[in-house]
Amino acid sequence: MKVLGVDPGLTRCGVGVVDGVAGRPLTMVGVGVVRTPADADIALRLVEIERGIDAWLDEHRPEYVAVERVFSQHNVRTVMGTAQASAVAMLCAARRGLPVVLHTPSEVKAAVTGSGRADKAQVGAMVTRLLRLDAPPKPADAADALALAICHIWRAPAVNRLQQAHAAARRAAPATIPSSGPRRATPQKGTR
Repeated sequence: MKVLGVDPGLTRCGVGVVDGVAGRPLTMVGVGVVRTPADADIALRLVEIERGIDAWLDEHRPEYVAVERVFSQHNVRTVMGTAQASAVAMLCAARRGLPVVLHTPSEVKAAVTGSGRADKAQVGAMVTRLLRLDAPPKPADAADALALAICHIWRAPAVNRLQQAHAAARRAAPATIPSSGPRRATPQKGTR
């Protein structure tokens, strides 16, 4: 399975491609950062991110795109930029018909380091070890993108089994008849 991990950001959008399957050694295919100037217009920055991600998709032809799920932060401006870059990554993948998966930062940290509270240095160190690299990828956004790809490769078999079980349960469940509207509560005996 080849996965493009995307650590979204406006100034630095980390991208990394990992190939492999759960339970076997993984291989880093490529890693980098799509950069945009902080003083450029936001619309132009998003176009540059789109071009960068499109180039990675064209060059590496991943089967999945794993994007960090944006969650609330104290700085609204930062979270908005991250969300916009995330949306661009999802759009680029969807345009090609590639499945997009979202993983929270704590899911990624837990998958790669064993702790959902690991810091950037710990994630970088484990990515280096898991991919048998000489040094942690720099900047940390690049290492985070690889960690996202690793997380998805390791979690995909369990997620797929869970989705298949839910689909089978839905097929096996008898159809329910929707109610025609709200029902009135009937008083219990002994109450008024």
